Amino acid sequence: MKTNPFIVKSYETIIGEIDSFSPIRYGKTRNYKTGTVSYLSPYISRGVISLHAIAKRMLEKYSAKDAYPFIKELAWRDYFQKVWEAKGDEIFTDLKQIQSDVKHNSSISSIVHAQTGIVEIDASIRHFYETGYLHNHIRMYLAALVCNFGKAHWYNPSKWMYYHLLDGDPASNALSWQWVAGSFSSKKYYFNQDNINKYTGSNQKNSFLDKSYEELVDMEIPKSLVEKEDPVLHTNLPKSECNVEQKVEGKVFVYNSFNLDPEWHKNETGERILLLEPTHFEKHPISERVMQFIIDQSKFIPNIKICVCEFSELKKEWTNAKFIFKKHPTTKDYNGTEEIPLSLFPEVNGYFPSFSSYWKKAERELYKMGKQTSLFD
Repeated sequence: MKTNPFIVKSYETIIGEIDSFSPIRYGKTRNYKTGTVSYLSPYISRGVISLHAIAKRMLEKYSAKDAYPFIKELAWRDYFQKVWEAKGDEIFTDLKQIQSDVKHNSSISSIVHAQTGIVEIDASIRHFYETGYLHNHIRMYLAALVCNFGKAHWYNPSKWMYYHLLDGDPASNALSWQWVAGSFSSKKYYFNQDNINKYTGSNQKNSFLDKSYEELVDMEIPKSLVEKEDPVLHTNLPKSECNVEQKVEGKVFVYNSFNLDPEWHKNETGERILLLEPTHFEKHPISERVMQFIIDQSKFIPNIKICVCEFSELKKEWTNAKFIFKKHPTTKDYNGTEEIPLSLFPEVNGYFPSFSSYWKKAERELYKMGKQTSLFD
């Protein structure tokens, strides 16, 4: 595993990494801790590059059949965004059905402190704190430990994970936790020690997970998962670099923590601001490491200034400004020229009740994008 795959990168560097990435190796090994993964997620979630741009570039080099596993995983993020757009804040509640067998609403102390006794899990949590990175399979393990073995409700523990993720996306995070917990899926996700050993290359025995799946489903809460904890999650916002009282006219390009695209209107004249709204970060707190990553990544946008205030404050003071922004679930209270970014499959629109119903339509668009006679030729 790379020490820290998430560092700030130029757009050109990201394009180079896409061009050197093998979706074939990814499809064969992605579920393994040391398997091939792209490490593109922070640049996707922060809006540095779009899913559509990645898929299009991938299909210039690989057939739809070879790119299929990777693009299907990208599609999960696109699907979660569509659910967020359709359901709004409902995604932060039990969306399809109430999570069953819940004993409390807190995080679990041994997970927060990497002391579960499951060697690979604890090592991954420590690495997470050091880098902001979690392999997707480990995320599923952690959510299952909390919700299905520790019997906690998913919401507060999901905020703990989001707080530390450099690639944190509210929809992907919340809905993935709900998928594991069974409130956005037909059943809960379980795993055992053999499964961990297989996908992490470990050989631990005699843990509380060293049982059959039948035994695990009916198991009492393990002693190491009993103690509860509510971590303090607080966002330290940087100093604002813009003067709201100063009159601004002309175009104002509004970026935020989900739009850090350096290519966006890059040759046009205008003010460029990174808007960090305190109310957003009160609702979705992030760690100092994550905030610094956002600020550092924004520096690839020439002359951008940090504005720590609500959009309504800017609108009130900069009355002669023409605000331009990309549409996103976090920009619903913005006012001005709203631009619709390309989704992964621009022809696939609206709400789908399940990923399978979404993918049924998206798969046909992948076929068209790949210009293949058949996805499976």
